[in-house]
Formats: sequence, C-alpha cells, structure tokens
Amino acid sequence: MLAYLADCDEINVCSAQPTTYTEAITTYSLADIAVTPGNGNGDFTIANGDTSGRKLTVAAQSGVLIDTSGTATHIAGTKSGDTTLRWVTTCTSQALTANGSNTVNIPAFDDEVADPS
Repeated sequence: MLAYLADCDEINVCSAQPTTYTEAITTYSLADIAVTPGNGNGDFTIANGDTSGRKLTVAAQSGVLIDTSGTATHIAGTKSGDTTLRWVTTCTSQALTANGSNTVNIPAFDDEVADPS
C-alpha cells in the first residue's frame, strides 16, 4: 500500500478535496510540483512506524510556484502515467495569491499504518 502511495510523480495544492485525478491537477489545483516517485528516491521514504507497522514520509517541498489564487485546504498526490489520484490529505487553510512569483511551502508529513492487533 505504501509503495503505491509513494509512486506519485506530482504533488498538488488544492482548494477543495479532489476525488479524481482531473480535479486534483486541474479543477482544484492552486500549485503543483513534480516529485521523484519511489521509496528512497528523494521525495518518499518508507520505514518502520513510530509505534508499530510501517510509515510513508513525504519530503517537504519548498518554493512551489502558485499558479492560481485561492484558499489551500488539501494536498494531493497524483501519477500522470496512469492518471490516478493516489492520496489526499488536509492542510492548514491558507489563502494563496498567484502573481507569477509567489510560492508556497509544503511541509514534510507521514502516513502510518499500524500493525494489526
């Protein structure tokens, strides 16, 4: 499961929760950045969980150019090769303004799957 999530090649900052690839990259997209897919390739790391199980850590992305003005509420991971929406998470709501040079930073975060009990 975590390898599937780590196979994204783009991260999108969105103005609403996308439920499809098109919504993530077009309809709700405010900013996007290309990332390197795969565990250990720089943007994604799969490791032991903090308390049990396994976790996927998504690296911080700095200076992501804002393409469209709006309020950021979600971050989505997408894969262009098969046009899939791989994951969606919430973020701190923030107004973004596109003017050709404004950027946004995406902090590092992780998704943890605990061992079954």
